[in-house]
This record gives sequence, structure tokens and C-alpha cells, in this order.
Amino acid sequence: MKLPSIHTVSLLKARHSTVLFSAAIVCFMNLAAVFDKTGSNLEAGTRGAETSIESNKPAENSTGPILIMSYNNNKPIENPIASFMYFVPLISPTPVDNISSADNEQQVDIISHKIKKNSKFFEVTSKFEISGSGFHMNTFAPSEMIEENSDRLKKGKKLEKILDYIKLEGNGFGTIEARGRIEDSKPTVREVNLKFNKNGRRSPVTIGLYDVAPKDGEYKYENRTNEIVARVNTLSFEKNDQIPKMGITIASVAKKNKTAGFFGWIKGAIANLFIKPLKITKLGNTTMLDFGETLLHKKPAFTFPKADNIKERKQMDSSKQ
Repeated sequence: MKLPSIHTVSLLKARHSTVLFSAAIVCFMNLAAVFDKTGSNLEAGTRGAETSIESNKPAENSTGPILIMSYNNNKPIENPIASFMYFVPLISPTPVDNISSADNEQQVDIISHKIKKNSKFFEVTSKFEISGSGFHMNTFAPSEMIEENSDRLKKGKKLEKILDYIKLEGNGFGTIEARGRIEDSKPTVREVNLKFNKNGRRSPVTIGLYDVAPKDGEYKYENRTNEIVARVNTLSFEKNDQIPKMGITIASVAKKNKTAGFFGWIKGAIANLFIKPLKITKLGNTTMLDFGETLLHKKPAFTFPKADNIKERKQMDSSKQ
């Protein structure tokens, strides 16, 4: 049997690499559509749900949880993970569920405070530590998510990449960065970034996405398919006079219950080139900027406004998630 020449083998390898790269690009473009469609859904939801939130502001004595900061790595303060992640229902224009593992031991503390500034700009960086085991998850009401997306489709077409949940599982380190300008000696926060992948640790935050094809002319959550999980590195918020948006940077993409693997990390890296910011509620965006102001002035605590869109608080056995 005659062996193929070196030139032939090289050519085959090159073609194989080209096919893999082309497949990756297709995956990345599909993932980019996730955030584009999700953004459209959030924008539509904002027109309805945000009006309700803004017109029914909580009374002065009706607030959300209080997050206490130690700014000290030697004397940590324990805050429940649900308190730290309370911003999720605040930014969501649809109803959400609060779900924590029954054996949840997750705690969060802001353990440092550093500030850099000159005459015009400043940057505050505060590190946070998530300790303990368990998970906390916010699920987005599927009926509302599906309804908003199906209104934009031709009859019989499949719904793709619907946002299912945001989940924080396990422990890790991250930073909250608040940046802004100094005008007339007064600093104002204009940008807040939450980064979940610090100290060489991978982010514990993921989002779930799914597709739904119509069955007997109806779109139902129980008929969902192609469930995927994207690991989130960064969430970003900015001060603006337009519709508020949340920037998102992901680390990897994988099928549900599968590990991302090397190819999944490559897909995540390239998908970031196509991801569009998600439209969120004004209340949620303002809350995150206010949190940045709290860190800027190194205040000992931050009180969240009340989220009126939390449907139910549940506990779930970790083995059944």
C-alpha cells in the first residue's frame, strides 16, 4: 500500500482545520443571535413591565436586602448570596423566581477598596469573595419570554436562544469596578463592571438558553430543545439618557450537562466579538450605578430597592437541579 506524501497529509490537515474554524464561526454567529434576540425581548418587556415598576415605586419603608461591606480581608462579613444577586430581578422586565439550594452555604463580602484618580477621572476597584457551597438561581418566566419572542416570528418558525436563567454556583473571587468623571470637584459614577473570574478562578456564573418549536401551533416551555449554557465573566452597566443596557462578556459555551472543553472556550472568546448589550430596566441600571457610588465613598452598607417582580422564593435539592 502506497503511503500518502507529506504534501498530501499537510493539505488534508489544512482542510480539516478550515472546516473546524468554519464550523466555529457558524456557532459563534448563532450565539450572537442569542443576545440580539434576548435584547429585543428585554426591550419589549421593558416597555410594559418597566412602566409598572416605575409607576409603583416601593414606599420608603419597603426595601430589598442590605449588603454590608467589610473592605477587609481579615474580618469578613457574611452576606447571603441572594442579597448579592438581588440586582438580577431588579434588571429584569419579566417576573423571576428566586431559587437557592436547600443546603446553601454561599456567603459574599466586599473585602478590599482601592481608588485611582486624577483631576478629571477616577476608578474604584473593590474585590469580593464568594465562599461556601451551593447555588443560587433566578429563572425568567418562560411564558412571558416565549410570548415576547413569538410575536416577532412568522407562523410555524422555531424560537431560538430564549433566556432561561442566571445561576451562581459554588465559590470564587471577583471585582466590582466603578468608573466616572470629576466635575466641579464632584465625582459621578458613570460605569460599573462586575467581573466574576478573578484570582485565577473561573467564573461561577452561567446563563441558560433554549429553543422552542411550535407543537399544534403553540410554543410551550416543556417542548424546549437545544439547551445550552454560557459561562459569564463580566456584566457591565453604564449611565446614559437612552434605554439602559447591560454589557456581557462570556468565557465559554456548552450543551446542557456537558463540559465546555477547549472548543467551548474558543467559541466563547470569539462570540464576544458579536454580542450586543442587553436592554434592562431603568430601576436595575440605576441601582447598579448607585451601588458604585456606595463603593466610591466607601460606605459600610448598601440597601437595594424592592424588586416587585419576584414570583416565588424556592429551595431546591442540589442533586435534582
